Amino acid sequence: MKIATWNVNSIRARLPNVMAWLAEAKPDILLMQEIKCETDAFPAMDFKAAGYETHALGQKSYNGVAIASLHPIEAVHEGLPGDAKDEQARYVEVTIKGVRVASIYAPNGNPVGTEKYDYKLAWLARLKKHAAALLRDEKPVVLGGDYNVIPEPIDVHDPAAWEGDALYLPQTRAALRDILNLGYADIFRALHPHRKNAYTFWDYQGGAWPRDNGIRIDHFLLSPEAVDRVAGCTIDRAPRGEDKASDHTPVILELRA
Repeated sequence: MKIATWNVNSIRARLPNVMAWLAEAKPDILLMQEIKCETDAFPAMDFKAAGYETHALGQKSYNGVAIASLHPIEAVHEGLPGDAKDEQARYVEVTIKGVRVASIYAPNGNPVGTEKYDYKLAWLARLKKHAAALLRDEKPVVLGGDYNVIPEPIDVHDPAAWEGDALYLPQTRAALRDILNLGYADIFRALHPHRKNAYTFWDYQGGAWPRDNGIRIDHFLLSPEAVDRVAGCTIDRAPRGEDKASDHTPVILELRA
């Protein structure tokens, strides 16, 4: 099973890019973030024409997550538990061929020192609690998406330039480690512990893409049962170089049957 995660940065703006990539890469499952459209406006028919069943959780203009699958989507759960007042569309979870899969768009958190950063840390704490609950079933769990967390210095082109940013603050990185310490694996880094320049995001500003000034913030976190089935995990840089590209690029996970 091939599972990809991709922050598409507006599915309507990026639909030709996404459909072309699906036709070439042929993932079984695509987890999408920042679809930036309401649920009913998600282009489900375009995906259906390509053979994909979809489930989207959107909101007007911002955020939004979706899952496309060549296989039946079952047991859908929308929203991250723990805050009934949170209406931001950032989490959708399903079961596909016995694997519990979630598409995650964690808050950015900037500017630091505001309620946006408080929300980011609270959201990640809720994710930790839910991730712990998922482990109790002792079944494969794949939590993929844009975590808006740079885990380590190796994951950023210029660590000093990011020291005061919400994506790289010690509290942010600790929140991700708290989830990993439950028993999850950041599978790309586990497989490629010393790989440098393994970025998934390059800003549109300042020539970041041609200079390869990137960061790694799109991750797959896997339960032990999912880790046992891993055949590989790679970053596909090619889509970032296309016309009208998202500022993120896909990460691809391969699981054995």
